[in-house]
Amino acid sequence: MSRFCVDVGVKSLCKHGETLCGDWVEVVGQDDQTLILVLADGLGSGVKANILSTLTAKILSTMMLGGIGVEDCVRTMAATLPVCDVRKVAYSTFTIIKVSGSMEAEIFQYDNPRVFLLRDGKNVPMNETQEAVAGKTIVHSRVSLRENDTFVAVSDGVIHAGVGTTLNFGWQLPEVIGFMEKVYREEHTAKMLTSVLLEQCDMLYSGRPGDDTTACTLKIRGRSPLNLLLGPPRDPEDDARMLKLFFSKEGRRIVCGGTTSGLVADFLGKPLEVGLPEYRDPKIPPTAKIEGVDLVTEGVITISRVLEYARDFLGENRLYMQWSRQQDGASQIARMLFEQATDINFFVGQAANPAHQNPNLPIAFNIKMQLVEELTGVLQKIGKRIKVSYF
Repeated sequence: MSRFCVDVGVKSLCKHGETLCGDWVEVVGQDDQTLILVLADGLGSGVKANILSTLTAKILSTMMLGGIGVEDCVRTMAATLPVCDVRKVAYSTFTIIKVSGSMEAEIFQYDNPRVFLLRDGKNVPMNETQEAVAGKTIVHSRVSLRENDTFVAVSDGVIHAGVGTTLNFGWQLPEVIGFMEKVYREEHTAKMLTSVLLEQCDMLYSGRPGDDTTACTLKIRGRSPLNLLLGPPRDPEDDARMLKLFFSKEGRRIVCGGTTSGLVADFLGKPLEVGLPEYRDPKIPPTAKIEGVDLVTEGVITISRVLEYARDFLGENRLYMQWSRQQDGASQIARMLFEQATDINFFVGQAANPAHQNPNLPIAFNIKMQLVEELTGVLQKIGKRIKVSYF
């Protein structure tokens, strides 16, 4: 699976009036070999449901990551989970999606709405088998994967959206599938598809969800490397070594920082072209151009804004309409990092910038290192594969 990776997007809405979500999603093993996602839905809502779903998801994912067979994991959980005496249902339902390096996915479902597969933007029925395990019915599917295959798993809060208010009987699964077929675009990330689905659920609930509501999207993507250069090396004698390594890597290239841009222009023997600023945000310095580089921007101020967008993208993604459309340097970097790249190489020069020591500027001496550390951490949580090289 080295040519491909799994893009994952997860988002939840808490039941109105609750501070804890009764759904829990656990994702483990994001490497070239295996990815395991577990979506658990605890009975009821609030603290008890949150604890039960969290335990279910963590136990299942931990057992599977430890090499225990999927069937044994499911059998153990199905036999362990008690059944409510009143409602006659398990205290936590679950969905497991396991994607292996052989480009195959296995899906195990217990009492959650069915996972559906979008291939070329259209729903593709999956073969299912059912097995009785400890008195519970486990639905199993196995699928050979293709690039851009997209799985969508939801808790029952999604199919209950709007029940008794905007819709008589809620948003049934065929309607959910139809909605996702309409909004699907090949360039959309898993995070974006998940956000669109949850926004629709929130609208159907009129902003007051009647149940914990969770959606998970897994998309099989071809790897897309990106290289970002920020700052000159601490030792000027390392300039050539850093730049040779930067330009030897496969993928698109971003250069950040005025001094760094000058070094790159000299290394390539190309002019650094600074045109009239064409951007909407006056707080973000304009971009420049160097032949052989995909994007040239200012350094710390621009990356600080990218970090702000990254934090939001990992959370509520409320700033999407801002960075997805604007043409300033920070917005362009955000699109390249969040939506396009899967593997990101950071080349970070550790030379101190005298401008950052100006006491009139709200920039600490080590701000660049802090920015890189936090940004790479957030990108890893988003699901990007990160490598950082310091010079």
